[in-house]
Amino acid sequence: MNTNTVTEQLTAAGRAIEHDSFAIIDAEVGAHAYGAGQWPVVRRMIHANADFDFNGLTDFHPDAVEAGLAALLGGGTNIVADVEMICVGLSASRLAHFGMRTHQFISDADVIERARAEDTTRAVQAMRKAHRLGLLDGAIVGIGNAPTALIELVRLIREEGVRPALVVGMPVGFVSAAESKDLMAGVDEVPWIVIRGRKGGSTLVVAAIHALLGLAEARQLQALQG
Repeated sequence: MNTNTVTEQLTAAGRAIEHDSFAIIDAEVGAHAYGAGQWPVVRRMIHANADFDFNGLTDFHPDAVEAGLAALLGGGTNIVADVEMICVGLSASRLAHFGMRTHQFISDADVIERARAEDTTRAVQAMRKAHRLGLLDGAIVGIGNAPTALIELVRLIREEGVRPALVVGMPVGFVSAAESKDLMAGVDEVPWIVIRGRKGGSTLVVAAIHALLGLAEARQLQALQG
């Protein structure tokens, strides 16, 4: 049977540590209500933070996993992030395997200028810039830092017809973080994965996307086997 290679650790020692970690999580997590496609995402998020609270806090649109896999397997899908940390955290070799590119605009001079002029956050203007550039439609959008980015994305979906393939909405914080994710979870038009409450962060967005990349490679290998 073929096994993943692109989305695995590069050394035998690294693979053993990661697999042992997953086995420990499976043994200690207790009961959960996640499906076969959802659990690998939640498990990798737990692995990223050693926090079992994500068993329960993580919520999925019914079509989220399949929509994410379709976007990855289609090739060339853009990833639009709210901050550079997500782009840096994602494995370049894994993204290259699927022909993917990352984009973030949080520190662009024009984004800063518009945020000052319109008295908004840079994160809001970064999402608007991604929309102007035509990058949001069909993209996987990862938001791990800025609740205002997620709130603006929901506005773009509802008012301007933006249609990402999947939104991984996990901003962390005390001001509007929980509310922004509840807002995203009220969207029916676009699939999403969110963390309820205040917890979140860019590392969790990276973990969720890496889990989807692993599932996508497994599906590629299954197709090759016939």
